Amino acid sequence: MKSTIKDVAKKANVSIATVSFVINDSKPISEETKNRVLKAIKELNYHPSKSAISLVSGKTGNIGFILTDDHFLRTEPFYTTIFLGTEFEARSEGYYILLTSIRPDFSEEDPLPRFILNKSVDGIIIAGKIPHTLIERISAYKLPTVFIDYIPPTNNYPLVLIDNIQGALLATNHLINLRHTNIAFIGGDIGHPSLSHRLYGYKQALENANIPVKNNLIVVDAKYPDRQHGFNSAKKLFSKNKNVTAVFACNDAMAIGVLHYLNDNGYKVPQDVSLVGFDDVEADIMLHPPLTTIRVPKIEMGVEALKLIVNSVKSKKSLPKKVLVPVELIVRESTSLCKTK
Repeated sequence: MKSTIKDVAKKANVSIATVSFVINDSKPISEETKNRVLKAIKELNYHPSKSAISLVSGKTGNIGFILTDDHFLRTEPFYTTIFLGTEFEARSEGYYILLTSIRPDFSEEDPLPRFILNKSVDGIIIAGKIPHTLIERISAYKLPTVFIDYIPPTNNYPLVLIDNIQGALLATNHLINLRHTNIAFIGGDIGHPSLSHRLYGYKQALENANIPVKNNLIVVDAKYPDRQHGFNSAKKLFSKNKNVTAVFACNDAMAIGVLHYLNDNGYKVPQDVSLVGFDDVEADIMLHPPLTTIRVPKIEMGVEALKLIVNSVKSKKSLPKKVLVPVELIVRESTSLCKTK
């Protein structure tokens, strides 16, 4: 037979109201009484209904998570892995994550996610680049909001960001240490702060090593940093620059596209061209050769975002705070010492 709140109150020798206060953390209760209630809940395997908790606390217990559609339609599971991190942390915090996606070209005419319109969430996590129109429309609801891997125009939100400049320095310095000097950069959607910071770090590493930055070795006109655009960008690069010995791609998706181009056109990696990506998605180790890359702690980013949104929900406002997650160079078989020409 399913236990009730009345059973818990009887076993802990407290009132039903006290049990409710403990469950919802809505009123100061002595540690001794709180522990007695929690012990009774555990022994009786009591699970309070979500609707009952919401009624008492005024909270839904839900956090909204928003991505653009293209993060699901593409084959690179970067943001969905971050989502898993929020899901794992939400379980320990007692929250549910409601996931939805919007069109990349979201406009004033498009409906907002239903969990916002229905007031079904206590706060929102937004991952990746999204249209400013959405940010403006959501802000009218005054919901605590956290951004992952994106800096909104009005930078007064909690943020979870990648140390992109340091990652680009690590990637480019790795190639420089392998005696490469003709190092190209391939990127897409360069208006995205993360990707523009990676380009900056690439240039900084070259300048620090007294290697000239050559604009003809920088291809960043792709609209989206995916595999197909990586392939197309590599074609554009190598058709005009036969002396390139190394490529730093702004993410693993584009790096995989570059690798496909090189394989299809008679280049050997890393004998002819060394290649470095950024993100460390699972597909990297399945490539031939396995991809040298910058590891981004994606699960940890989701965990940090969930912690930030919970703090914001408790304080009833978005507290401006930035969490910068560290990155790590992962050396595999796609890079090697530059051959003397």
